[in-house]
Amino acid sequence: MSFYLSQRLIRRFSIILVAIIPLAIALAKPFGKQSIALWQQTQVRQQSQIATVDNRVTQVSAVKEPIQPINPQLELNRTKVALGNQLFYEAQLSHTNTISCASCHNLATGGVDRLVRSVGVNGVVTSVNSPTVFNSGFNFRQDWNGRFETLEEHVGGAITQLDRMASSWDEVIGKLKRSPFYNKTFGQIYNDGITSENIADAIATFERSLITPNSRFDKFLRGDVSAITAEEKEGYRRFKNYGCVSCHQGVNLGGNLFQKFGIMGSYFSDRGNITEADFGRFNVTGKAEDLYVFKVPSLRNITLTAPYFHDGSAETLEQAIAIMAKYQLGRELSKETIDFIIKFLTTLTGEYQGKPL
Repeated sequence: MSFYLSQRLIRRFSIILVAIIPLAIALAKPFGKQSIALWQQTQVRQQSQIATVDNRVTQVSAVKEPIQPINPQLELNRTKVALGNQLFYEAQLSHTNTISCASCHNLATGGVDRLVRSVGVNGVVTSVNSPTVFNSGFNFRQDWNGRFETLEEHVGGAITQLDRMASSWDEVIGKLKRSPFYNKTFGQIYNDGITSENIADAIATFERSLITPNSRFDKFLRGDVSAITAEEKEGYRRFKNYGCVSCHQGVNLGGNLFQKFGIMGSYFSDRGNITEADFGRFNVTGKAEDLYVFKVPSLRNITLTAPYFHDGSAETLEQAIAIMAKYQLGRELSKETIDFIIKFLTTLTGEYQGKPL
């Protein structure tokens, strides 16, 4: 009895296979190689979900990561870099001869002044927190609201803004032309000597040299799997899985796109005391869709650049991550997850001129 039952089941199963196989082939034809590629990508993604031990990452797949290491090799005019370095610390750029670029962008403290808001000439407090000057050459726009398209434009803005240096190009050029050193040096580099364009060009060239390669995470991306710990790898995994990497990616882990501050909630209403600076890119374009939109900041050397955000409202990384999770991702992260992500962020501190920051 069982034998005949088995035979009938086999025949029925064969009939089903005969019916299904042509259908499967027919369905597969429109996709062809794309289906195979999609399957392979899925397999790779599954494999790159990373082998774990005790919920900690032990290795990352060879799949190209959304973050790229900094190339330490730069092709810049060294004489311009040297002149720009001198001008970066030149207080004569300010109206009162008291403020230089380095006043707000201190290279000894992560390229920032570590103040909630910087202080310009005559003690005037700026409207936003000063972002780091390190790796600013990788940013697609400058300033929090992206109003300056280039570093050169940003130099001009810093010199002429009333809450920064409060000077003018005529005043700055007049001061520098009284200096034998600057007359000689500019004349050796630029045919037309000291001009606003050449001053901005020299400072911007120096700022482009302010890269911080060879972070432990850069070394990891280049294949040194021992460069970061298992806990730091786990932090990176969560950083990606929770969606942080959707904005913080590329060479600079940010700086390459605009995003609204408060996608999943009203950050500014909850914080209160809304200022004009909080309007973000709206102040540049006047478009309603740009209200509360800002350039995504870089996360490189982030452990050195507190306080955080354009308003300097987050004193610690713990606070900054919790706020980002709530208002950008609509999630409440556990303390464990925040701690893991911070461990990952510590791997992003690089080197300047061959020395750790």
